[in-house]
Amino acid sequence: MRRLPQRTCTGCNSKKDKKDLIRIVKNQNGEIKVDLTGKMEGRGVYICKKEECLNKAIKNKRIAKTFETEIDESVYEAVRKFINGGEIIG
Repeated sequence: MRRLPQRTCTGCNSKKDKKDLIRIVKNQNGEIKVDLTGKMEGRGVYICKKEECLNKAIKNKRIAKTFETEIDESVYEAVRKFINGGEIIG
């Protein structure tokens, strides 16, 4: 049986299977997007599918520090909408 890749949630710092996390990507052009496929090119940050983890990451600016840039509020809202059962468009 193949081992599943493990990633660390940037909110709660716990290790989980990659498929159980949401990936946020910064590509070469500096665009920051939510990557549901896990295959987009660029630097990735992973976060649990829990609103508490997202809020902790926002409060401590962990995603912004990793990407070394300010994160647009629309990215956080897209993740929050997905966590609450919505769809991410774009």
